[in-house]
Amino acid sequence: QLQLVESGGGLVQPGGSLRLSCAASGFTLDAYAIGWFRQAPGKEREGVSCISKSGRFTYYVDSVKGRFTISRDNAKNTVFLQMNGLKPEDTAVYYCAADAVSNVQSLCVMKRPRYWGQGTQVTVSS
Repeated sequence: QLQLVESGGGLVQPGGSLRLSCAASGFTLDAYAIGWFRQAPGKEREGVSCISKSGRFTYYVDSVKGRFTISRDNAKNTVFLQMNGLKPEDTAVYYCAADAVSNVQSLCVMKRPRYWGQGTQVTVSS
């Protein structure tokens, strides 16, 4: 069974940090570009950050540049999203997704990547 499983979400105060993880089972992530997406209540899902198969290329949506960092450890079959300086507007369900594309920005704007995780809730509130 092919699965992506996110973890690391939670409740954090504004200015705080969280580290999300996306672990794959049933397949190896190194054949795929990986993206983090988020969806807030009443809003469309948006691509937040994406990383190439090798990890050499990354993409960030403007609203998270300088605050979020995406990385991957192919040996552990896991991708991470380090989120610093969190703001209330970062509150959303965060999903990871995988697809065999060569351009990371194209993954971040993709409507239906091949594989999706179940999501993890991130709430930023005082």
